[in-house]
Amino acid sequence: MSQTTLDDDELFGEAASEIRTDVESSLETAREALPDTDAVWSAEADNTLGVLNSLHSALETGDAATHLRDAKKWYMIGKRADAFDDAEDLDEEIEQLEAVVEDLETAHEQVGDLTRTIPELRNALDEIDADEDEQPEDSD
Repeated sequence: MSQTTLDDDELFGEAASEIRTDVESSLETAREALPDTDAVWSAEADNTLGVLNSLHSALETGDAATHLRDAKKWYMIGKRADAFDDAEDLDEEIEQLEAVVEDLETAHEQVGDLTRTIPELRNALDEIDADEDEQPEDSD
């Protein structure tokens, strides 16, 4: 039976490789969880509120933010342990995904505000139109 040597450098190398794999896997899963471009860009609806509701749903980040957080967590551990020989690619990808997720969350919030505002605005305009219809016409 052969015995495996377990020196510190070998174990550290394995751990660093596993951490990088975990970061890459979490980043890939985060990218896959992002909304589909066509769902964000195209909407079929009968009215403005339908379009806004469709867009609001399409802008949800789903699990992308959770997977990005996992990637960042493992990346920071690996970076602080100086486990990566070259981590610039991971750092750039994390920053890129983080910016996209933040933009999606901001847009989601803004569209949510609009989906609440548009019906209220419509009701206010309807009330004004109804008030105008009820007023007697001025005669000369």
